[in-house]
Amino acid sequence: MMTLLAPKPLLILCTLSFYFSYVMAFSAGDTQILLRVKTQLDDPDGNLNDWVSGSNQSPCNWSGITCEQKNFSIVSIDMSRFGVYGGFPAELCRIRTLQNLTLNFNSINGTLSTKLLSLCSHLQALELEENDIVGELPEFPPEFTGLRVLNLKMNNFTGDIPASFGRFPQLRVLKLAGNLLTGPFPKFLTNLSELTRLDIAYNPTMKPSLLPPEIGNLTNLQELVIFNINLTGNIPDSIGNLVSLRNLDLSQNSLSGTIPESIGRLRSAQQIELYLNRLYGELPDSIANLTSLQNLDLSQNGFTGKFSERIAGIRFISLRLADNLLEGSVPDIVANSPDLVQLHLFNNSFSGSLPENLGRNSALQDLDVSTNKFTGELPQHLCYGKNLSSLVIFWNQFSGNLPDTLSECQSLNYVRIEQNELSGQVSDKFWGLPLLIHLRMHNNRLSGPVSSSISFANGLEALTISGNVFSGQLPPQICKLSALVELDVSDNQFSGEVPSCMTELKNLQKLRMQQNLFTGEIPRHLSSWTQLTELNLSKNRFSGPIPPELGDLPVLNYLDLSDNSLTGEIPVDLTKLKLGQFNLSDNKLYGEIPTGLDYELFAPGLLGNPGLCSSNLKQVHPCQRTKSPTLLLAVILSICVALLVGSVLWYLKIRAQVFGGKAKRLYSVTSFQRVGFNEDDVFPSLTNENLIATGGSGHVYRVKLKSGQVLAVKKLWGGSSRKPESELVFRSEVETLGRIRHGNIVKLVFCCSGEDCRILAYEYMVNGSLGDALHGEKLGPLVDWAARFNVALGSAHGLAYLHHDCVPAIVHRDVKSNNILLDEEWTPRVADFGLAKTLERDVASGHGAMSQIAGSYGYIAPEYAYTLKVTEKSDVYSFGVVLLELITGKRPNDLSFGENKDIVKWVTEAALSSTSSCDGDGENAEGCGIDLSQIVDPRMNPTTMDFEEIENVLNVALLCTSAFPINRPSMRRVVELLKDQKPASQK
Repeated sequence: MMTLLAPKPLLILCTLSFYFSYVMAFSAGDTQILLRVKTQLDDPDGNLNDWVSGSNQSPCNWSGITCEQKNFSIVSIDMSRFGVYGGFPAELCRIRTLQNLTLNFNSINGTLSTKLLSLCSHLQALELEENDIVGELPEFPPEFTGLRVLNLKMNNFTGDIPASFGRFPQLRVLKLAGNLLTGPFPKFLTNLSELTRLDIAYNPTMKPSLLPPEIGNLTNLQELVIFNINLTGNIPDSIGNLVSLRNLDLSQNSLSGTIPESIGRLRSAQQIELYLNRLYGELPDSIANLTSLQNLDLSQNGFTGKFSERIAGIRFISLRLADNLLEGSVPDIVANSPDLVQLHLFNNSFSGSLPENLGRNSALQDLDVSTNKFTGELPQHLCYGKNLSSLVIFWNQFSGNLPDTLSECQSLNYVRIEQNELSGQVSDKFWGLPLLIHLRMHNNRLSGPVSSSISFANGLEALTISGNVFSGQLPPQICKLSALVELDVSDNQFSGEVPSCMTELKNLQKLRMQQNLFTGEIPRHLSSWTQLTELNLSKNRFSGPIPPELGDLPVLNYLDLSDNSLTGEIPVDLTKLKLGQFNLSDNKLYGEIPTGLDYELFAPGLLGNPGLCSSNLKQVHPCQRTKSPTLLLAVILSICVALLVGSVLWYLKIRAQVFGGKAKRLYSVTSFQRVGFNEDDVFPSLTNENLIATGGSGHVYRVKLKSGQVLAVKKLWGGSSRKPESELVFRSEVETLGRIRHGNIVKLVFCCSGEDCRILAYEYMVNGSLGDALHGEKLGPLVDWAARFNVALGSAHGLAYLHHDCVPAIVHRDVKSNNILLDEEWTPRVADFGLAKTLERDVASGHGAMSQIAGSYGYIAPEYAYTLKVTEKSDVYSFGVVLLELITGKRPNDLSFGENKDIVKWVTEAALSSTSSCDGDGENAEGCGIDLSQIVDPRMNPTTMDFEEIENVLNVALLCTSAFPINRPSMRRVVELLKDQKPASQK
């Protein structure tokens, strides 16, 4: 027996030896796979530096590698945020023990093919979130039976969701959000019975489709996140079957009908997001059963009725019911929630007083009840928890004084209490709250002075207190607000002189001081106001001359100094400005109107100055030319000087010919097209008679050559008046237009650079600018929608070329109707590249941030005004404004919009007001679109077919002017969207 048992230890030893040899050999093979993948990927941050071979190097110790502890086999590779580039490393799937492969937040590119995936069928988790993968989603082979997590979120996948995605028997997590999918929401996804999380959100290109009733089969779901995928129809009653659901997000779709009562069965729900749909009816009382609910957002729908006390009794952290049609009072019980942090009720018809204890029982941070019918005094305890940061109550009927407790609210940073009936003096402490960024109190009955303690609010960016009864002098401490972007103290009773130190506010963009009792002279030394776009000092008692320094402000395009007691001549320097709004009327100015302002366009802004004279305007006295001995002597002297100069030039020319030499050229000339002329043919025509425009960088002349060719010649400020900005304009125009060619971009013919001037010559556009055509007296063919559409599409082609076809990409930064020129056939040409920037250079030098605001008032994207960051989406926003101009025929800041409204807000409100009355779903809602009768330019006479096309283009414009850059399409996408809306006559 002993003899028979003796070999057993030896057998065990041999078996173990064989096993470890096998593991070591297998591990060595895995090591080689990892090393091959390392050579295939670009690793700029060196996160794979420790992937090196060696006798003492085990892959289990390498970055991102996790091994099974018993046999040291590789089970997980997580390279998230390694910053690696390259195609999908399918080679990693050759590691047969690998279960989880995570490559999130890198730059994996190329396509994800079925062939590549075939190696990975043994995986349990495959995660590729936020990479650069393109093409259609791949069909997964049937071998993928063990897959539990599939995360392809935030890539560039297109097309339908393949049928194989409904055949993962063990799949628990499916994430496809943030792609470019185009198919409908597929019913077969409801077969994934093990799913706990389904996220297909933010695929706005998906086809409109219903949320299938079978969604109720996914009873294990804990998170259903499918916002912004074009869902239509009703929320199915089966939604109540998802009893494990913690997060339900169906927002930003086109769901209609009422919320089903079955929603009350979601007792595990902590968050429900249904905002921005077309839901209506009363809020179902069954919501009160959701005792675990913390966040509820039903805003931007059409809900009616009252806010019930039962629902208000839930212990909310965040409650958002904004932009609905709710009415009645707000139940007091909502103030009892100890967890309430955010309460948004704006844009409803709530009335009565706010709950007296609001803020007393919780750490309330964000309150917005604006645009309702609330009355009474503000609750005393809003900042009881010392956390209130945002207080927004505008457009109500609140009365009484500001609560004293708000003066102690050190956490406040955003306050909008305008358009109420608040009264009394504002305390010194409130003026000086240290974290304030926005303070808007206009159109109330507040009184007293602005306290000197305002200097403590040194982070303040916007201060608007117009339309009150504030009085006294502005304290010089206001000059301490170095971050101030907007200051509006208009329509009050302020008096005295303006503190001269205000000219030191370097970030100021808008300064409104009209309708007060200010005296003294307008401050000079304005060189710090490099970002000022709007200056309104009208209806005061200012005296003295207009400071010539105003003409040096690089981006000023709104200037109103009317109805004062200003004297002297109009400074010629003002002709340097690109003025969209201009008013010097009703002063005591005298002398001849400068040539650059002596146009019909500026006439209304010059009236009421009896001492002014003009050689062009009928509304103003003609200038009298007196013939005196002094004048005659001056004429004779000028003739003599001209003869002398001519003789000298003739002598130099003859001398050069005699000695066989050439006169030294004083200019450097570069031609970008084949031309049959030189600078000597152009210079003599740069006279006042040929002046057609004046801008911030120089004059523009119409020059007709002997050959009959006509040029538009821009002469930038030079000599003693040359400014750094004009140098930047010159370089930008030459570098940009000199290297691009496109039928919808104006051609630069040649440039000329000398010591005393810079000359840029372009092809002449006989029909001027789109802005002149739309807002002048000669519409031409633009009375027809088809012609306007052609202008829109052509301009979009030009901008798309700049953004997508130029390397590096070019951002125009000043897209507006005045910079879209029209040739003899009314074909649009994008022009004026003086502010253009190439993204590659800007990103390398500072992430695209600019040192000052560039662009024109009314066209600047909202985020650009604060971040100063250059992106293509800034141009997209400006182009959206141009589309709205084409549709409405109105300027971006037309006075008919009302105070503090631009064309985007005006059209958006008109669109919302016309669609908010639409109820019903599907067939009942047919024909319920935007009412265009109040929007479309009355000078057009569109047909019924045109109205449908105009509405579609309007939708494109609203998409372009979205407040959030991420929601704006690219210019290439805009071109495609517009192509789909071609007028029927052009198809």
